[in-house]
Amino acid sequence: MFTVHATRKLLDRVKRRPVELTPDPTTALGNWYASAIFWRPQVALFVNEHTLLPVLMPLAPATTLLDRFPGALLQVLLAHDVDRDFVAAERAQMDEGVYARTASRSLLGIMNEFTHESRLMYQRLGPGGLLRISLELAGTPCTPLSKSHAFPDLELQASVSQWLGERPRDRRSSPEDPR
Repeated sequence: MFTVHATRKLLDRVKRRPVELTPDPTTALGNWYASAIFWRPQVALFVNEHTLLPVLMPLAPATTLLDRFPGALLQVLLAHDVDRDFVAAERAQMDEGVYARTASRSLLGIMNEFTHESRLMYQRLGPGGLLRISLELAGTPCTPLSKSHAFPDLELQASVSQWLGERPRDRRSSPEDPR
């Protein structure tokens, strides 16, 4: 079980009513925020509530977006070289999802920044480059993460390591490596 806190423009596209009470997530990564981006073709941007991990995927067909999202997330997690046990467990818990209204202006700001940063990449790579854009955006420093790992990809690694009961690996150990 997971919840997607969707913007009004995304809720209008998917034609689903949001739930009033957000159920507790059963997934390790928790809930997500999402918005529609009106590029050609249209794209959905998902951002994880805790790690700020971005996932871009085609919006169409909008009515099946919630059903298709776990598959898109799976591709992004595997591209980040996330432990396969974690990926399998996360996917197994994503059989049911619901839409809710957005509740965090900070996360809406992050989504706006990601949308702005990805515009030129999308013009260059097109719809076939959504995975690559998602990976590049995950290497963007985010102010809400400044007291922890600062980057969504590092926050993801830390979350997975915590789930696995391990100490996080830091691929950016040297200050000269801004990534």
